[in-house]
Amino acid sequence: MVASGKRRDIEIVMGLLEEMESLGLRPNMYTFTICIRVLGRVGKKIDEAYGLLKRMDDEGCGPDVITHTVLIDALCHAGKLDKAKEVFLKMKSSNHKPDRVTYITLLDKFSDRGDLDSVREFWSEMEANGYVPDVVTFTVLVDALCKAGKHDEAFGTLDNMRKIGILPNLRTYNTLRGGLLRVNRLNEALELFVAIETFEKMKLCGIVPNIVACNTSLHRRVEMGRLGEAKGIFYGLKKSGLAPDSITYNMMMKCYSKEGKINESIQLFSEMIERGYDPDVVNINSLIDTLYKADRVDEAWAMFCRMKEMKLPPTVVTFNTLLAGLGREWKVQEAVELFESLTAQGCYPNTITFNTLLDCLCKNDEIDMALKLLFEMTRRNCFPDVFTYNTVIYDLLRENRVNDAFLFFHQMRKMLYPDNMTLCTLLPGVVKDVQIEDAFKIAMSFVHQVMCKHKKDLDAHELFVKFTSSFGIQPTLEAYYVLIKWFLDVLLTEMAWGLFKEVKTVGCALDVFTYNLLLDDLTKSGTVDEIFELYEGMLSRGCKPDTITHNIVIDGLVKSNRIEKAVDLYYDLISGDFNPTPCTYGPLIDGLLKLGNLDEARSFFDEMVDYRCKPNCAIYNILINGFGKGGDVETACELFNRMVKEGIRPDLKSYTILVDCLCMVGKVDDVVHYLRN
Repeated sequence: MVASGKRRDIEIVMGLLEEMESLGLRPNMYTFTICIRVLGRVGKKIDEAYGLLKRMDDEGCGPDVITHTVLIDALCHAGKLDKAKEVFLKMKSSNHKPDRVTYITLLDKFSDRGDLDSVREFWSEMEANGYVPDVVTFTVLVDALCKAGKHDEAFGTLDNMRKIGILPNLRTYNTLRGGLLRVNRLNEALELFVAIETFEKMKLCGIVPNIVACNTSLHRRVEMGRLGEAKGIFYGLKKSGLAPDSITYNMMMKCYSKEGKINESIQLFSEMIERGYDPDVVNINSLIDTLYKADRVDEAWAMFCRMKEMKLPPTVVTFNTLLAGLGREWKVQEAVELFESLTAQGCYPNTITFNTLLDCLCKNDEIDMALKLLFEMTRRNCFPDVFTYNTVIYDLLRENRVNDAFLFFHQMRKMLYPDNMTLCTLLPGVVKDVQIEDAFKIAMSFVHQVMCKHKKDLDAHELFVKFTSSFGIQPTLEAYYVLIKWFLDVLLTEMAWGLFKEVKTVGCALDVFTYNLLLDDLTKSGTVDEIFELYEGMLSRGCKPDTITHNIVIDGLVKSNRIEKAVDLYYDLISGDFNPTPCTYGPLIDGLLKLGNLDEARSFFDEMVDYRCKPNCAIYNILINGFGKGGDVETACELFNRMVKEGIRPDLKSYTILVDCLCMVGKVDDVVHYLRN
């Protein structure tokens, strides 16, 4: 029975029990304890294990301390804490009093479940029964305090241990440090390691740190750039008899690379390979970059070639590093060839890849090739950033192609905010080309943008008025947009709408972005009539609404309790060329759920999937909340599980909603299950 029990073979164990009885052999306390232990280890059989305890009483075979403790452990493991407490109380009322193992089991299991009150209760009873706490029980208490968010009290527990002559062990320290790291108290976690877990101090306490503890401390020092301390831990690790693992080596290589100590980094790399550890691609990329910057080009390429031997596929970062190096060497043709080989090697360029090659081409007077690359970039759904445009604008101006530079500047403004580099690049070229008014407009838009960004909205408006009235400069739509946006953000709504009226009178063609700003403002404070008045005004001025516009209007209708009108608008839109997004369906589903129309909300969700619109975490949160609060907790759990299965990671809100719904119907065991996951 013991041998089969170790293999968790329930059928054989229970079969042997029946065979014993058929042979006239009466099971004793030891036999029943073996069966309870085996049944308890398989969660689904816990009720049978509990039933055996009753059978022992009925057959006059009284359970002892071990039997009770084994069953308590099994019940706690299965999440049946109330029944575990019942067994504990029954045990206390019998002739068999709980021993140290019983108390440690209860403390440990209730700590795992985050029940600090029960932990304190068992602790008091343990002391009252004459059992003095030891390092194991104190470590469990520290864990329980950390899980309950009482980290200061956990620190105090360490002091109490020392006062009564009990030295914390490695697990005690790691438990406390883990609790601190979970709540981002990084400095205290680091101080704990420095103050208590340095090699020498730990050895004085008779403790040898393990490799995990050392890597934790090493990581912190590497991130802070404290090379001296990192080296101290690394070499102290070797002296203590602990072997560095691949994580240790990778962190130290990263540390040396950051400090530009390339020889030391390569030496560690060689040592790591000799010991049979695998380097990670991040460190190889870092080594290649450091070698290139140190003019050790051949070694950089040799390292790249070694990646194949190490079965490490190069990443886009690897290629970006090599492209940057070729650019510094003025090797345009080689850079282009490397770029063209990316896809064949299963690697796809990102914005940084394109920017690196663009920079290389522009610096080598290949502006036309650079422009072709820019168009290729958008064709591959890789979107240019401010650096992309600044590079192209700078080179166009260098070749006196001011109009082309201006063209790209205007294209840039449709999607991005120019930065000070854009301004300093463009203005001299525009002034030199005697386009003074354009230069003023560019400067005005930029100054407004910067002032608003620094919360100087009224100063920006004053400057705006000065430019328009004193200098007679016609402001651009961008200047109006920046001011309207920031006035709405700081709740100066009247000034924002005043500018909107002004922009219509000065002949500036309003774009969809400005209308979306104002429509969004109306959904927060306006009426349905005002929303539709602005929406229709937008259409009459020839400004075509985009998906965001329609989503804002639908959201506004739902918030105004006009769900039927929102649904009608949705069906009108999808009968045309409208492509709905999760932001379209979110308000509709939420509105229907709040009205109790669960079936209609579910059908909208199914329709969303039919339209190839992938639900996100926010959509699932709306559904889980709606069905859970509507009393259908089973569907809420089903939706949560479906979300996880589809690879959508639940956020804190997902768990909060689910726990709230389960608690409403008293499903505490399910709450524990989800929280443990």
